[in-house]
Amino acid sequence: MSLTLSESRGRAALIADVDYQVSLTLADDADTFESTSIVRFSCSRPGTSSFLELADGADVTVTLNGKQLPPTSYDGRRITLPDLTGDNVALVCARLPYVTNGDGMHRFVDPVDGETYVSAYCGMDNAQRVFACFDQPDLKAPITLDVSADECWTVLASGRRVEPHIPGRWRFAPTPPIPTALFVVCLGPWHSTGFEHSGRRFGWHARQSLAKELTRDSEELRRVTIACWDHYASVFREPYAFDDYHQVFVPGLNWGALETPGCVTYRDEMLPAGRISDQERQRRATVIAHEMAHMWFGNLVTMRWFDDAWLSESFADYMGFLVADRAAGFSETWVDFDAAFLPMAYAADERRSTHPVAPEPAAVTDVDAAYGNFDSLSYAKGNAVVRQLVTWLGEEDFLAGVNGYLTRHRFGTASLTDFVSALSDASGRDVAGWVDAWLRTTGFDTLTVTRDADIPVLSRTGCRPHRLRVTSYDVTDGALRPASTRTVDVGDDPVWLPEGRDRVVVPNSHADTFARLRLDRHSFTAVTAHLSAIPDPKTRAVLWTALGDLVRRAELDPCDYLDLVSRHLPGEGHSAIFEAALERARRVVARYLAADRVASALDILAVACRDALNAAPAPAVALAAVRGLASTSRDAALLGAWLAEDRTDTGIALDPRLRWDVLRRLAEIGDPAAPALVEAERRRDPSIAGELGTARASAALPDPAAKASAWNAMFSGEPSNRLFAETAQGFWSAEQHDLLAPYVECYLAEAPALAARRGQSFSLVVGHAFPTIPLGADALAMLDRALSGEVPTVLRRAWEDRRDDLALAVAVRRRFG
Repeated sequence: MSLTLSESRGRAALIADVDYQVSLTLADDADTFESTSIVRFSCSRPGTSSFLELADGADVTVTLNGKQLPPTSYDGRRITLPDLTGDNVALVCARLPYVTNGDGMHRFVDPVDGETYVSAYCGMDNAQRVFACFDQPDLKAPITLDVSADECWTVLASGRRVEPHIPGRWRFAPTPPIPTALFVVCLGPWHSTGFEHSGRRFGWHARQSLAKELTRDSEELRRVTIACWDHYASVFREPYAFDDYHQVFVPGLNWGALETPGCVTYRDEMLPAGRISDQERQRRATVIAHEMAHMWFGNLVTMRWFDDAWLSESFADYMGFLVADRAAGFSETWVDFDAAFLPMAYAADERRSTHPVAPEPAAVTDVDAAYGNFDSLSYAKGNAVVRQLVTWLGEEDFLAGVNGYLTRHRFGTASLTDFVSALSDASGRDVAGWVDAWLRTTGFDTLTVTRDADIPVLSRTGCRPHRLRVTSYDVTDGALRPASTRTVDVGDDPVWLPEGRDRVVVPNSHADTFARLRLDRHSFTAVTAHLSAIPDPKTRAVLWTALGDLVRRAELDPCDYLDLVSRHLPGEGHSAIFEAALERARRVVARYLAADRVASALDILAVACRDALNAAPAPAVALAAVRGLASTSRDAALLGAWLAEDRTDTGIALDPRLRWDVLRRLAEIGDPAAPALVEAERRRDPSIAGELGTARASAALPDPAAKASAWNAMFSGEPSNRLFAETAQGFWSAEQHDLLAPYVECYLAEAPALAARRGQSFSLVVGHAFPTIPLGADALAMLDRALSGEVPTVLRRAWEDRRDDLALAVAVRRRFG
């Protein structure tokens, strides 16, 4: 029973002045926990009825205004509240189940030391799995929390802890008004490090088994937190509205992170064992800045309904990359964004599931439909569109409008109209017209360069205004050297670029706008010849994306693209571009090549990674190349020697992730020693990473019995969200097409029931487990038949996206053979 827009609006018109008192009793040796909610609220039409949400409760008792309601008032998901008065008090007591799928009160037992960690993950509409509530974003309310648990645990939550301390019991001060989705509590024997800044207490927390890693990174985490905090304090007029600021690396979170106010949660994969690469450090910094931006965008001011999720996510994504760059000292964040994230947004915007960055409310019919919109369009495209908006308005007017918006709607809810009004007031410009062109429409324009009497001409196919930089290059000594860069406005009329006569011209060279790029023949020839020698990594990222787009649109032979990778990847000096280009090439191999060509194509990628290592690159690129070689090489002797020596032949020490990558590859290529090596590594690494690595490597074995065992573990058992995902990743191998082909139909037949049973977020995990082997028209027909049946909403969205990708892959193969 996913809450609908109509129900949400009806309830918001009826209910107001909500206040929650939540009491939780949690133990680490039970399957359920006790939840008690006292919900106070007013009703604008006494005598009418409404409902609270509470999912999967047992032993539920409900008292409304002093009168106990009959058991029939609760149907397993909703509590009917009849005959409301002007002011009401509902008391709900229940036992609720712990979960392992990341939707609700998630419980995790650390295999290293047996310690238990419990955290409430309430994103979207999962607060109802923790306490009875009005689970929609526009019914914000203060929440007062009381927790009883193991007295040896540490309990973290949004509110400030209230003294005096009673062993085994924690009380927290009421929060300011927040949506129920942002409720959080994290319990367990956390290892913690803290500091004070600006008169406030800050803390970082992780599992005890990650204490070494938290100590390793604590100074950087402190530095990044303070830098981001001070930056936001300088640009936002509204002060931080909550209590202390805790940040917790938690197990099993479905989101990359969740902006729960005053107690932000992050996937604990962001605190990797052994070593953290420069690329991982930079991405973590952008997430820290992203989640902190949510304290204003989303927490202080909240969307009324999920059509305006972009008001939280697009802005936080933009601010995350911007502030990690400007304030936290990571100067290459935008290169990473342009290389790795923008390509996903372009692909998403051409699928049937595309939606405007800011869709109309009626297009987001219920919460399950909204879940699918937390995608590359709301994040990456939204980020790019905000960046174009700042380019168009100017940063000063943009920030003035943002501050006006935050002040007008502090502690309340807002919509696109409210934001446009604030920007228009601050800038005096027709922001509404710009918004209609950019935020209310789907798709993207194409920027094309042609030549007229040797003078480049830039034109637009589409309807949006663009402000962007164009760079012209001279070909000098085998490289492209920038000759000039200027900013142009592109609309209905072509833009002449006389400075580009006889030169190579690259429009949108700094990714200022969101548009497809098509070069003239002269520029394309030069770019494909000298791509890795272009000095600016931003421009290289733009061009790698454009080249990948040509493959996807069947305008460039996949084999020609792999040739470009083999020629230019070894000379790529930026680790983010290296990783993104290699990952794109791996997708090209799995999607667009026939099954009998996959192995030789992966050999090409392995040679490119080896050539990169032979060029003695910077350490970050060397690590990216080693990881690439570990996932593509067929040289079992080389990979086995790496494991035995615990370092590569180029001297790079193997961290736990790299060891498991090597083992997965040895298993995938059928090395006879792989099963024994996997078992030995499982004993050596008793962590959750070791459990997941074992599952991934075991599932990769090209053996019918191993595949059957992995399949049963995924579809016949009750694996956690992480275990299912890692097993599926090992199971599907593009090189094992003949062995895996029969499982395609099995997957399409069994996935809907599994998704329906395991819930919203797990449905997406199941959708991400779609076969990653070369598939053709027969698989497309099977998928169409499956989609004609009953498929849960979240899984259907994932399958429809894969269906569109598969149709493009079939078209590419038909054209190029």
